[in-house]
Amino acid sequence: MHKQEFLDRLQAGLAGLPQADIEERLNFYHEMIADAMEEGLSEEEAVASVGSVGQIVNQIVAEIPLGRLAKEKMKSKRLKTWEIILLVLGSPVWFSLLAAAAAVALAIYISWWAVVISAWAVTVSVAASSVGGTAAGVLLLCQGNMAGGIVMLAGASVCAGLAIFAFYGCKSLSGLTLKLTGKLVLWTKNCIVKKEEA
Repeated sequence: MHKQEFLDRLQAGLAGLPQADIEERLNFYHEMIADAMEEGLSEEEAVASVGSVGQIVNQIVAEIPLGRLAKEKMKSKRLKTWEIILLVLGSPVWFSLLAAAAAVALAIYISWWAVVISAWAVTVSVAASSVGGTAAGVLLLCQGNMAGGIVMLAGASVCAGLAIFAFYGCKSLSGLTLKLTGKLVLWTKNCIVKKEEA
């Protein structure tokens, strides 16, 4: 792919972003390709070295705050008079449905995080039980209650094992939740930026 074709595709992929960001990114990749060509690469090799247009567009969209994207989309979208009248007249219906959908989505998201936090709370409780059981077992052994001390130490060992096992599960669950949150934000940004192709 030639440099101009790459830049044209990049500009098309970034359509919908603030114009200043588009120009900044186009200049950046123009200079990056020019620098690679000065170092001895052919034009096609220099273009290939910067990566695919799709990956670059996704990375750029991920870096731009959601608020800026929404604001730019609202500025670029001019409504006709009849569209404004329909929006106003239909607002009792569409606004209620939109608010309900947003409330349900937020409730599901908060509920999911509540599950994650509860899992961490259980893990911490089991770890604390392990520490407390060890202390109680040692105390019982020091008082001469061998059977009680051994039982408490055995229970503390089981709790310690469960805490270690649960820690890695909670860590994975938290990482997955954060990754899904990032993908949801990126999907939302892409929905805002996406333009209908001719």
